[in-house]
Amino acid sequence: MADLGDRTAEFTLLVRDRAGQFTAAFDAVLAGAGIEAVKIPPQSPRANAYAERFVCTVRSEVTDRMLIFGRHHLRTVVDEYAHHYNGRRPHRGQRLCPPRPDHPIADLSHERIKRRPILGGLINEYERAA
Repeated sequence: MADLGDRTAEFTLLVRDRAGQFTAAFDAVLAGAGIEAVKIPPQSPRANAYAERFVCTVRSEVTDRMLIFGRHHLRTVVDEYAHHYNGRRPHRGQRLCPPRPDHPIADLSHERIKRRPILGGLINEYERAA
């Protein structure tokens, strides 16, 4: 909650699993900030599938491939990757289009292409050259 600062007002709901580290005190802190904690049903690992998929993708594409130097570095890396994930990364369920494209999709067959490295070259984005 301390890391969110003024952004806590943006959140009204937290979907969480039934792991033992989430105690009643944890739920009380959330309730005090006006956030309702909703537990997923018992023995249903797919109940939070979207979040689990994003975490798995971030781990396999980014954090397992680089050394993280601390909380601030991790936040910076995940923020940059989330921007890439939502704005430029192709998604199979969206016919290889990003969920919220931040530029027109380049036709890579007829144009000169420019590569733009993301996260120090760990990921590359391609677009039409000017």
